[in-house]
Amino acid sequence: MLNAKNIKLIVLCLSSFFFSQNAVADIKLSGEIKQGALVIGKTANNNIVTFDGKVLPLSEHGDYVFGFGRDDEKTHQLVITQPNGDKELKSLTPAKRQYDIQRIEGIAKKIMNPNPKAVTRSQQDSAQVSAARKTLSDKTDFSKGFIAPIKGIITGVYGSQRVFNSVPKRPHFGLDYAGKTGDPVKAPAAGTVVMFVPDMFYSGGTMIIDHGHGITSSFLHLSKSYVQTGDEVKKGQVVAAVGSSGRATGPHLDWRINWFNMRLDPALALRAVPIK
Repeated sequence: MLNAKNIKLIVLCLSSFFFSQNAVADIKLSGEIKQGALVIGKTANNNIVTFDGKVLPLSEHGDYVFGFGRDDEKTHQLVITQPNGDKELKSLTPAKRQYDIQRIEGIAKKIMNPNPKAVTRSQQDSAQVSAARKTLSDKTDFSKGFIAPIKGIITGVYGSQRVFNSVPKRPHFGLDYAGKTGDPVKAPAAGTVVMFVPDMFYSGGTMIIDHGHGITSSFLHLSKSYVQTGDEVKKGQVVAAVGSSGRATGPHLDWRINWFNMRLDPALALRAVPIK
């Protein structure tokens, strides 16, 4: 039997239900829900945002960011908790992609088994790069979107892979642009230069710029740097020059985007526009 107390309870439950449904619709995301994608989000700055249970940094304007790996097939849970305890939930399953796989047989064994000294050197370089990419700053330059660092024909894409003598090699995690030695390389977003090494074994002149919240840009095979570690750079500022240093077959720029040590697709990052 309905009475005033029961009616009030029903009204409260319905209000809570409709508030929750509306709250889900208020989750604002920019970027594709796809393997390799960078995704920018925005919410009220007094909320708590978690991605698979891990709290994401939130800027004073409510900006946050996350990404999906090259082969990610999981369903992830994005949860926004409001100060009153109400939760907004969105399940995200990245769409699968088809990558360019080249299979090559008959490669000489000496090429398949690199010099131990080269392996040791490359491992040291990788450790240095990995440490730089672990940078967690409160910068929010990622939220303002990205521009291409160079005007040039794209000659290599993210996710492509070669299989030599039936042995899969490491996938390519960057976007390659054709260019001439000395061509200007621009910062795709503002940030802080957290590393520049002129002579890494494989990647040669290598620069990493921190755009905030674990998002970094890396530039490989550079011939020159116009900035130093610790410098603040603006979006579109010329920071380096194209080269063919390291193990490169010719001058070009290899641009990479990371969310900490997760490798993302720069081409998809360019599609993540600022959220107003």
